[in-house]
Amino acid sequence: MSAGFILYSVSNFSVACCSINQEVGLVFRHCIEEMEAAMKNICLVAFLVILGVAQFDGAYGAGECGKSNPDTEAWKLAPCAAAAQDANAAVSSKCCSQVKRLGQNPSCLCAVMLSNTAKSSGVKPEVAITIPKRCNIPDRPVGYKCGAYTLP
Repeated sequence: MSAGFILYSVSNFSVACCSINQEVGLVFRHCIEEMEAAMKNICLVAFLVILGVAQFDGAYGAGECGKSNPDTEAWKLAPCAAAAQDANAAVSSKCCSQVKRLGQNPSCLCAVMLSNTAKSSGVKPEVAITIPKRCNIPDRPVGYKCGAYTLP
């Protein structure tokens, strides 16, 4: 039901209400009170619908990276681009700090390394998976399975 239809129905209701009741004064006030109650209900329903639609975006809440999308998180690993393509490339401190942060949630780190953004950036998963070790992160999840790969 569209908002236009609802408002049209409310205005027809008010016309019908006021035309049926020809008495002035108390009846007229009663009609206004009924219209106000109807408008309050319409506003409440509209608010709940808007709130429900806004909350629907919460589908990512149960994902590997919480409410964040792995492809979005992959952009934060831009300092790791060279190190994720070449096992002999130096790993920057910025890269290591981002990997350490993401490594707190191994499933997120894994999802980011295997994300479409990482793939389209030329990341080699078999090389990217070695970055936590190359950063000498002591509490990295050694042995964690990441798709076909295992964190060293």
